[in-house]
Amino acid sequence: MNDAEVLMNPNDLVQYLKKSPEYFTKDDILRFCEENDVKMVNFRYVASDGKLKTLNFAISSKEYLDTILSDGERVDGSNLFSFIDAASSDLYVVPRYSTAFMDPFSEVPTLNILCSYYDSTGRPLNSSPEYILRQAETAFKKHTGMEFKCLGELEYYVICEEEALYPARDQKGYHESGPFCKFEAMRTEAMLMLSRAGGQIKYGHSEVGSFTKDGYYYEQHEIEFLPTNPVFAVEQIIIAKWILRMLGAQYGVEVSFAPKITVGKAGSGLHFHMLAEKNGKNVMIKDGVLSDTAKRMIVGILDIGDAVTAFGNTIPTSYLRLVPHQEAPTYICWGDRNRSVVVRVPLGWTGSTDMAAEANFGLKRKADKISKQTFEYRVADGSADIYETVACLICGAIHGLGMNGALTKADELYASGNIFNEEYKSFLKTLRQLPTCCSESADILIAKRKIFERDEIFPAGVIEAQAAKLKAFNDQGLSDRILGDAKAFSELVEKYIHIA
Repeated sequence: MNDAEVLMNPNDLVQYLKKSPEYFTKDDILRFCEENDVKMVNFRYVASDGKLKTLNFAISSKEYLDTILSDGERVDGSNLFSFIDAASSDLYVVPRYSTAFMDPFSEVPTLNILCSYYDSTGRPLNSSPEYILRQAETAFKKHTGMEFKCLGELEYYVICEEEALYPARDQKGYHESGPFCKFEAMRTEAMLMLSRAGGQIKYGHSEVGSFTKDGYYYEQHEIEFLPTNPVFAVEQIIIAKWILRMLGAQYGVEVSFAPKITVGKAGSGLHFHMLAEKNGKNVMIKDGVLSDTAKRMIVGILDIGDAVTAFGNTIPTSYLRLVPHQEAPTYICWGDRNRSVVVRVPLGWTGSTDMAAEANFGLKRKADKISKQTFEYRVADGSADIYETVACLICGAIHGLGMNGALTKADELYASGNIFNEEYKSFLKTLRQLPTCCSESADILIAKRKIFERDEIFPAGVIEAQAAKLKAFNDQGLSDRILGDAKAFSELVEKYIHIA
């Protein structure tokens, strides 16, 4: 990291140590804590409910800090993961120095650091969500010689008591500005905090969803990240959720990542953009058009896209979002700039025109354009087990790159326009549909489990535990049962309002 990159990086440790986080060492953390009077260290890690867990350490000496940074600490795995037996449940949580950041909410200087799980033998816990994702990333590189990168789009609602000043227009909140966007300042404050925590943010904006109901105001927002390695991509989202909820508590409002808030209003998704790089170069485009590599990856993800819902859409209300005409996918197909498909290929700056030059009276670029082309999986939502969801997508990409007839299949599954227009009526009949409930999703996961268990990415026990968890909802036909029953719908939404 050069001097200019250090100067622009808001992370306190980067500023102080003058190095990129991936090069942080234990001695760096010790020196930072000693010279910045850090009094508390928090170990943070994600359990099966998707939320950050915390273990607090009051630092009494440098020797004690050295010990916990070197050895980690014991935790009860049976209270963190449902598939771990209480009879033999001890796990280690071991800090990863590259993830360290200062706690933006603590009144005393406090360092947060993310941890990995290890079993009683000192090996990485193979059923840990983070380890599953690392296994998938390693397998992708082994099979393809390429690097997998991705980014998330985190959508959420802010919920508060209704007020009369500057009323929002129903379902017209997209990119609205203050004062009509009431929680823009909260969003930008969260973005700054997340940047200081090491997050790499692309942008933030208000989203379509804005409405009032029963004396409450609901306002939808989105924060999108930059493409990076899969584990970092996931952990940015997890930290962002924590920061947004903490800020919401300070503002006296609720923040919800629930997939559906009410009937007929925009739901919140958790979309993932993906790309592959070879020798640092994006290979999603070749000769100005979508490459065969990209198409093969897309087809592989479409082939297992219905099974990915087992980790990406984990609660009954997930499937109330996946309905026609709500900019959410229902049929398994792909297209360009189409928001009703499972995989969308967005604009990627592939045109030859230098728009900045045209807009700025002849200003010329100093270097060739770097391809930003991605493709986007649009099914997952805020209930997702995020590590496992991205691991599934990598499994799908590997599957597609090795699939016979993938390019022919890509042509067959391509939709050039709105799939609900009359001209696509016969096309829809050829397509598979996404699951309609958790129970159906569980069945498809079991049917396609070999794709996820390949290369020892997903342990068999994780697949079986997830299917059992989904089956326990017993939600077959839920959508039909609560159709038109506003009270039942509201009760269901409230039950899962703070999922993951």
